[in-house]
Amino acid sequence: MPDASDAPFTPPGLDPGRYQQAFPVLTAAEIARIERFGQAVGFRRGERLYVAGEPGPGLYLVRKGSVAAVQRDFLGSHAQVARHGPGQFTGEVGQLSGAPAMVDGVAEEDVEALLLPPGQLRALIIAEADLGERIVRALILRRVALQQQGASSVVLVGNPRAAGVVRLQSFLDRNGFPHHVLDTGRDAQALALHQQSGAAPDDVLAVCADGTVLRNPGETELARCIGMVDSAPHEELFDVLVVGAGPAGLATAVYAASEGLRVMVLDRRAFGGQAGASARIENYLGFPTGISGQALAGRAFVQAQKFGAQFLIPAEVASLDCSAMERGELGVRLADGRRLRARTVVVASGARYRRPSVPRLGEFEGRGVWYWASALEAQMCSGSEVALVGGGNSAGQAAVFLSGHAAPVHMLVRGPGLAASMSRYLIDRIEGIPNIHLRPHTQVSALQGDPVAGLTGVRWRHRSDGEQETPVRNLFLFLGADPDTEWLRHCGVDLDAQGFVRTGDAVAPPGTRRAALEASVPGVFAVGDVRSGSVKRVGGAIGEGAAAVAMIHQRLAQPA
Repeated sequence: MPDASDAPFTPPGLDPGRYQQAFPVLTAAEIARIERFGQAVGFRRGERLYVAGEPGPGLYLVRKGSVAAVQRDFLGSHAQVARHGPGQFTGEVGQLSGAPAMVDGVAEEDVEALLLPPGQLRALIIAEADLGERIVRALILRRVALQQQGASSVVLVGNPRAAGVVRLQSFLDRNGFPHHVLDTGRDAQALALHQQSGAAPDDVLAVCADGTVLRNPGETELARCIGMVDSAPHEELFDVLVVGAGPAGLATAVYAASEGLRVMVLDRRAFGGQAGASARIENYLGFPTGISGQALAGRAFVQAQKFGAQFLIPAEVASLDCSAMERGELGVRLADGRRLRARTVVVASGARYRRPSVPRLGEFEGRGVWYWASALEAQMCSGSEVALVGGGNSAGQAAVFLSGHAAPVHMLVRGPGLAASMSRYLIDRIEGIPNIHLRPHTQVSALQGDPVAGLTGVRWRHRSDGEQETPVRNLFLFLGADPDTEWLRHCGVDLDAQGFVRTGDAVAPPGTRRAALEASVPGVFAVGDVRSGSVKRVGGAIGEGAAAVAMIHQRLAQPA
């Protein structure tokens, strides 16, 4: 049996020191432990075991022969991204849920293998904890390598700074979906395709694995084309339907699914919520050096899938449906017309970013105005002057992160300073960074720019010094958020004056009780930022998600 170091290809972006972890060779004893979970299959040389863009069949454990993982693009070129020999297994983390394959798997010679469909793969990981840990780590590392090298079944074609490209790239990044961007200013074939499609200079083309070309697609349209989200009716009755995949929703999913409940999680854009956009969270228990919001959310996302939770992302919820409550059933209607059924619903929909009342703001959203600061935005403002508005922890984390890329960072706050709304450790750090310029008593008053160049300048007003205009091309807004609860009003869920969901005995009819996280409608629970009285911290949201599951068990134990 060959050693993994004999493989002819090391994926770009994968630390060579982690190659053995990403592509382990299992021993005969380990293979024997796996056999009861798989089924024997065979393939002739040249046959494809899985196809990019199509639902993954699961994990293949190669017994004989070899399998090449091959990336192909719309131009017809092919590139090998990995090779799996005897004792090795195929796939990446998407195989936990049967997500679309990122690459093709081609038999380099006649192959004998064991196929573990997603359900059996999850059963193996749980039943064989030590072996399962090695497999999950390998699958995660492979996804990371695919992301870093842009090996995927979707290609974006256009100007990398165009609003459409940035919007879709951010959407794919937030969802951990590998993709590749072809710059029409540098790639002649990409420019030819762009022109042949009749696209305008700032249009974006998205090319899916099956060759479908979308022009300026919405996020849901792109997600359907690349197989991120399905159109199945999902008529089964779930035990728990979680609306929102931020920390609170992900925690609910992990704890509920790990206890055997049937769980579906919905989110309109990406897993992680607002916390997923945090550059670094340093006050979350157990991470003394900090962790990015996306990394924390990504681990929870994989963990929930490991236990069998299902996800529909992106999926926009239109309303809560209480018409079948007499049968012990709640429903959620989606914007696309589907109705999902559940015995309980967890409201974890969080909040929407606040937008200041600044003229022309909408013109520059995605074209220089941003509501989060990820590596993508940081790269675009490298070495340039940026402005950031806000005085909370999210604003502070973003300012510290951007200070390593931009020069300088103007931090604008309406009040006299940061003490009223920011953690002390962040204030101390900001004070020690020379290229962060704190500007108290200051508000943005006007934006400059045009449709082609995007944002070219920001004018702000100081309470005493008057107005100043600066050639800032990137403005980051961290002004808090308003609760996303409009979809609950059809069902009469009790909200407070600001629109947050009220829970506990305060909303119970006279002579009755409500669980601490249960809303006025029986079987509806609220967790995280959307709940009235919550602490608005990642740790608190995760704790509420875990606590809600115990209350859900009590609700499910009651007679219908």
